[in-house]
Amino acid sequence: MNIVVAIKHIPSIADDLPVKGNNVDFDSVDFVLNEFDEQSIEQAVLVKEAVGGTVTVVGVDLIGELDSVLHLALAKGADKAVKVTADEPGADSHQQAKWLAEAIKGLSPDMIFTGVQASNDLDGQIGPMLAAYLDMPYIGGVSSVEAAEGTAIVTKEFAGGNGAKYSVSLPMVIGVQAASRPPRYAPVSKVRQMAQTATIEKVAPSGDASGGLVIKKMAPPVVTGHAEMIEGSSKEVAAKIVELLKSKGLA
Repeated sequence: MNIVVAIKHIPSIADDLPVKGNNVDFDSVDFVLNEFDEQSIEQAVLVKEAVGGTVTVVGVDLIGELDSVLHLALAKGADKAVKVTADEPGADSHQQAKWLAEAIKGLSPDMIFTGVQASNDLDGQIGPMLAAYLDMPYIGGVSSVEAAEGTAIVTKEFAGGNGAKYSVSLPMVIGVQAASRPPRYAPVSKVRQMAQTATIEKVAPSGDASGGLVIKKMAPPVVTGHAEMIEGSSKEVAAKIVELLKSKGLA
């Protein structure tokens, strides 16, 4: 089974995100593997362990920070790593999907995994656009995958705790919401080993496409007020809330 996982590195949302110009100041933040892509790597490795094959991780290097994320993916069980050397921080999801599609096309994959969305933009377009550019079926919101020769049984999550199983002929693109088990831990020593020994294949970006999305302005939230904690019994608190609403013309 030839499995490809499209991954993305994003600014760590645990840190402050300083603004520079019309985007985040990328020189001042740490970059991490997108949490949904971590789930998709785990699901891909589980399929490899079940039926055999190889897992190749592919990402677009928008700012020269992708290598550490690729090394982490290799430490988690991927076999090969490829990066598209774009160096264009402002590239939107459509453009990245086009570059990824051109890079993946030559790999002749049976299954392509990607996170259902990225935590930094919640756009969720990489998977569907990959499927469109590669002319493959796509299912997103996936929580488990079982593979057999030429077919995948995919469980998709729906609202209200419901789910459905689909049988899909391969090749296909799968947007992973959560792997069928928690992502495995990669020891720091193994990540360092990959950084010292692994070879990352470099691919030049190829193909033009854009969703027409341009960031015109970015700024920190403007502080306009403050929270006021109301103390007292439940009746006293309720009376103060009613009084406050009346003073604002809302009651």
